[in-house]
Amino acid sequence: MNRKKLTYKDAGVDIEAGDTLVEKIKPFAKRTFDKNVLAGIGGFGAGYLLPEGYKKPVLVSGTDGVGTKLKVAQMSSIHDTIGIDLVAMCVNDILTVGAKPLFFLDYFATGKLSVDVAADVVKGIAKGCEMAGCALIGGETAEMPDFYPEGEYDLAGFVVGIVDRDRYITGENIEAGDKILGIASSGIHSNGYSLVRKLFFEILSLGIDDELEELGGKVSDILLTPTKIYVKSVLELISNIEVKGLAHITGGGIPGNLVRILPEGRKAVIRKDSWEILPIFRFIQEKGNVPEDEMFRTFNMGIGMCAVVSPDNFKEAVAVLEQAGEKVFVIGEIVEGERKVEML
Repeated sequence: MNRKKLTYKDAGVDIEAGDTLVEKIKPFAKRTFDKNVLAGIGGFGAGYLLPEGYKKPVLVSGTDGVGTKLKVAQMSSIHDTIGIDLVAMCVNDILTVGAKPLFFLDYFATGKLSVDVAADVVKGIAKGCEMAGCALIGGETAEMPDFYPEGEYDLAGFVVGIVDRDRYITGENIEAGDKILGIASSGIHSNGYSLVRKLFFEILSLGIDDELEELGGKVSDILLTPTKIYVKSVLELISNIEVKGLAHITGGGIPGNLVRILPEGRKAVIRKDSWEILPIFRFIQEKGNVPEDEMFRTFNMGIGMCAVVSPDNFKEAVAVLEQAGEKVFVIGEIVEGERKVEML
């Protein structure tokens, strides 16, 4: 009995496509390399030489994804910006302790590998790494037939950064009278997309390519605006000003994230009218009839990063951030009281 020879490709895994992808993404990754990268893309491991100039270096790691914003990218067939979101969600997290990102790795998983789609995704990851000043030194591409629906993929990112032990930001020195600065976001960033998709595509029955005049663009462009990467501006701030605390405003909004850096006996009082609520959030709240407190618990509402600084130098802090290209608001202050965030 002559039976057909079974190959891995017959089972749905194309090794040659994976090899092609590696060759295609090498130029993107190479642009992010610095002098400390010891190995290139394609090996079994990647080495990174710790930079000099740190007295007591502390390595800081972080990992994240982009949630169901991936669905929007896949609906629109726009894949070259979602990688920026992936990098942003990771590097902004480790930035909150003052860490400079050193290197980044990604994990891309799909049912059937499309070299062009995967290459676009990695191109965005590399761009995000360039924006954050870190090296894309490796990653993993997994082709898993029957595991993901056709045309879908999943992403995860991993970052390692460095900070001197003496400059590690913990929030423990936050005291009454300190000012809370809010650094503007670029939009929804990468949180709340399950609510967003339900509103846009189910309740409002919008198409991914529909124009929204009140928001000034297509649905795809509005919803795929990349998460802002704060690394360079905030590191500039830290090098000039004593920053007592930093909070990345992600899922949970300002109330759920700012509280994480407060010491016991300190309360953050936030004035909701002290900054510009972006039009996209007004749209979501009005069209979805979403309660205000739900909006502030789900979205960043226009503030992507908070910094706590002394009242003696908050004006200088604002000036440094604005000089670095950020839009900054004084959104509140620290008072004595129960450890929580009060929204007024």
